[in-house]
Amino acid sequence: MFQSPRLPPKLPNTKMSESKTAVPAADVTPAFHVVRKSSIHGNGVFAARKIPAETRIIEYRGEHITDDIANERGSHDPENPFHTFFFSLEGGKMIDGGVKGNDARWINHACAPNCEAREEQGQVFIHALRDIKRGEELNYDYGLIVEERHTAKLKASYECRCGAPGCRHTMLAPKRRKRAT
Repeated sequence: MFQSPRLPPKLPNTKMSESKTAVPAADVTPAFHVVRKSSIHGNGVFAARKIPAETRIIEYRGEHITDDIANERGSHDPENPFHTFFFSLEGGKMIDGGVKGNDARWINHACAPNCEAREEQGQVFIHALRDIKRGEELNYDYGLIVEERHTAKLKASYECRCGAPGCRHTMLAPKRRKRAT
């Protein structure tokens, strides 16, 4: 007679880990973030508690895809073709946070960010650049790279709404000016 495998019983004050073993609840760290409406754009990610500088807050998750697949998919929002959840990786692939993504996809851009994205072995993690207060919106500089000429129309298509002093008014990375020889 076949018996299906059983999980160990859930003990009081415990949480089941991914390996299906009971872990004392004291070892479970509460989330650093919460998702809610943002004054910058749509949804945003906010600090659920004080976050010290250099803290790894969340991994940017999603399906790993090629550039060609990203070009085929385009935006998940037909009303806004420039709004995607793509995150470019150093190896040429991308993470599509719109497919199998997590809360990190809702982190908005800011020209004076309190976080930064760091790639580590094909994964992207969001880290605090400075101490972040509870309730403060998390953000990082998207620094989007577009090879074509940065016209006023193109910059407006990637409009920044962060409102920071010195705001670039675009999520595009500044183009490097060629030096005269």
